[in-house]
Order: sequence, then structure tokens, then C-alpha cells
Amino acid sequence: MGLFKKNPFGHILFIKKWLIRILAVITHKRYRGFNTLEIEGSEILRNLPDQNVLFVSNHQTYFADVVAMFHVFNASLSGREDSIKNLGYIWQPKLNMYYVAAAETMKKNLLTKVMAYAGSVSVERTWKSEGQEVNRQVKMSDISNIGKALNDGWVITFPQGTTTPWKPLRKGTSHIIKKYRPIVVPVVIDGFRRSFDKKGLRIKKKGILQSMVIKEPLDIDYDNESFDSIIEKLEYAIEQHPSFLKVISKKDLMALEEENKQRKFRV
Repeated sequence: MGLFKKNPFGHILFIKKWLIRILAVITHKRYRGFNTLEIEGSEILRNLPDQNVLFVSNHQTYFADVVAMFHVFNASLSGREDSIKNLGYIWQPKLNMYYVAAAETMKKNLLTKVMAYAGSVSVERTWKSEGQEVNRQVKMSDISNIGKALNDGWVITFPQGTTTPWKPLRKGTSHIIKKYRPIVVPVVIDGFRRSFDKKGLRIKKKGILQSMVIKEPLDIDYDNESFDSIIEKLEYAIEQHPSFLKVISKKDLMALEEENKQRKFRV
């Protein structure tokens, strides 16, 4: 790799590699030390092509979720079996890996700018801006940038666009799927909401069992399936379809909502 070789977004890969290495060293104990990350499906990752793969996941914190995925994905590609033991896997990280994030979030401070350089595809939210509800058109350049990232490698997206559970998925995800026809891999995470603050930067509680389940790619008929059908399929796959609420007691749901309120004050 040339010292100044760049990815399609103009980021120098040598710098990106070192940023990923440093962030991995700093964060590793968050998932294997202070807390324990239980992983399923690492063999699925090793069977995926190097490009045009879209990971669709539920969302629990701003940053801890995607950082954990960078650890798990790189560890799995290095031969680890459902484990992030021994940090050596990060020495040669997968550099064509990206995640979709709100542009306003990634511009807030030096840390978020560093994390953006490490792999963010920043998009402008159509429903929220600076904490206020808005209603604006999708920027076609944002869609094109996600397509550019898919053409280069793997992309992680959180289609609910919020860390609040059970919220509807944004239909833009189905448009991206039909337009670029990626392999769609569902990911289900848990435990991050209990162990981190809302931003996913501060450890809120130690000794929490976190989990990440990578599922088999979805069977999608890109030509004939409707946008709504794809969204419903994604909701079931990442276990955020409204029907899942039926198996959660009212008491547990109220406790979850109360925890979410408390987390807002801790940010």
C-alpha cells in the first residue's frame, strides 16, 4: 500500500489504518475486560465478498455499537472464532469498512472528527437537526456516498436512526438496497445500553454481558419486492418489529423506558 494511497472519499489509508489501530487499543477493554462481549456468527463474515455488503443493525449508543463491530469484524476476518481475544487482529484492519452516521454528530469535536476519518459516511438527517424535529428532502449526494462506500467495501447502517428501541425503520434504507443491490446482513446487539452512556463514550456499568449476533444474509428480490416489504423484513431480522413487543412484559418495557430517560441525563 502506497504511503499516500486514498480511499474514494479522499482519506489517506495509512492515516486511517493508524487511527483504527489506536482507537482499537483504547477501546478493547470495554468489550473484553470491563464487560464481556458474546459473539455469534463470525463464520458468516468470513464467507462474505469484499465489497457491496450492507450490515443492518439495531442501535443502542452513538459510538460503542459501531466500535464493537469494527473489533468483531476484524477479529473474525483474522480467523478468530466468535472472539476478540488477542488484539493483534487489528494490526491489519479492513480499511474498506464504513458506517453511516449523522453529519452533525460527526462534526461536533475532535474525537468525532477522528472517528469520522476512521470510516464514517456522514449523511444529513431528514427528520432531526440539532435536537429539533425537521422535515427535509433526502440529499442525493448522501445516497451516492453510501453507494460509493458499498462499491468500495462494507457499510454498517442503523436504519432506525435513533438509539431508542422499537422505533420504525427509515425507508431510505430500502431505497439504498433496491438501488445498489448489496448483500444485506442483519446484526442484533444487546447490552450496550446498560453498559454505556447514550453516546457510548463513558462506561456506565461494569460486568455487563454484551452480545452481538451476525445473521445469515437476507434473501431479497431486488426487482419485485416493495420498499415496505423490505423494511418489514429488516424489522424482523434485527428484532425491532412491533410484534416483538408482545413478548416483553409491560413492567419490563416501562423499566426500559425509564432507563432510557435516565441515560439522557448522564450524557
